[in-house]
Amino acid sequence: MYDHRDRCAIVGIGTTDFTKASGRSVLTLATQAGAAAISDAGLAATDIDGIVRCEHDEVRHNDLVETLGTANVTYWSSVGTGGAAPCGMIGQAVGAIMSGQARTVLAFRSLNGRSGRRFGQAGRASPRSIGGNGSYDEFFIPYGLAVPGQMFAMIARRHMIEFGTTSEHLGSIALTCRQRANANPNAQMADRELSMQEYLTGRPISLPLRLFDFCLETDGACAVVVTDTERARNLPHRPALIRAVAQGTSRHPQMGLVLPTLLRESLTTQPSADVAETLYRRAGMGPEDIDVAQFYDCFTITVLLQLEDYGFCKKGEGGPFASGGALDIGGAIPINTSGGHLSEGYIHGMNHVVEGVRQIRGTSSSQVAGAETCLVTSGIPVATSAMILTA
Repeated sequence: MYDHRDRCAIVGIGTTDFTKASGRSVLTLATQAGAAAISDAGLAATDIDGIVRCEHDEVRHNDLVETLGTANVTYWSSVGTGGAAPCGMIGQAVGAIMSGQARTVLAFRSLNGRSGRRFGQAGRASPRSIGGNGSYDEFFIPYGLAVPGQMFAMIARRHMIEFGTTSEHLGSIALTCRQRANANPNAQMADRELSMQEYLTGRPISLPLRLFDFCLETDGACAVVVTDTERARNLPHRPALIRAVAQGTSRHPQMGLVLPTLLRESLTTQPSADVAETLYRRAGMGPEDIDVAQFYDCFTITVLLQLEDYGFCKKGEGGPFASGGALDIGGAIPINTSGGHLSEGYIHGMNHVVEGVRQIRGTSSSQVAGAETCLVTSGIPVATSAMILTA
């Protein structure tokens, strides 16, 4: 048995509203989400003695110490990159608690992803991006490959070539997430339905990916509070026990930040396959034990790849599996029950963590009946992290 199995739990969750123009600083957003999570846990700010952030977050640990009044912080860490971080952030919190460096840890992500820095756009060229800064982008950008959307379009095309995956298969993922958002009053797309016809006629962005294959751009923040299970049982809400958490890369990940991953031998198997193996081993569980999943969905193709990598269907069968009803609330593996990045909001995976806790509590706007286990995953393709929450 792994020492951290069920030894810690998420006891508090907090979010801001998800919008295109928050009118607030990222520090204000982080403070609002953090305060909401602490209050939800039935705790005071002075109970927080650890803070974990994403390395891409503009808000620093000391910023929140000031704004929240968490005066007793004895542990802090930064986890990255971006979308790969959230479950790894929970892992850092678990590690701090298990090692005695902290007892109650706040993990957060805050960004003005629409009105501020827009992650889907290519950055301006600078001396640091040529021959340095560790990204290796200089080998791709001069040839027109500049942003993740183009890279994932190439991965999607490879999956289509190898396995016969179709646009309709990807569309079924987009529609599933939209249906869940339509039931979630706090989702950005709460009042906007989506049909397959509308999906298929959506504006091409980087073929075969079209408008509704891309995640939203969102201003907002999410935060959670992690503590030991013994303490969790005395707090107001049903604790979401952290059965297991894992971080990792693929066996041959390639150097650099994002774009060099296209040089791997296989594009249709991602680091999620290796992390899944580690996660299930640590949890003493398998895909057949998962009741509901929150898959990182920066693009529809990332969900399809993870369905295969986490063992819910065989390699190459993700398209028919997704379009056959398996992802619906009553299906084999309901997914992204708040709407996900495609339709709820894009908070770099932290909203997936929050929704995973709601499913365990039984308070989701699209609650899966009898859900006792929830898989939550973080971004691919450089490295990734994932966890399993249990009741």
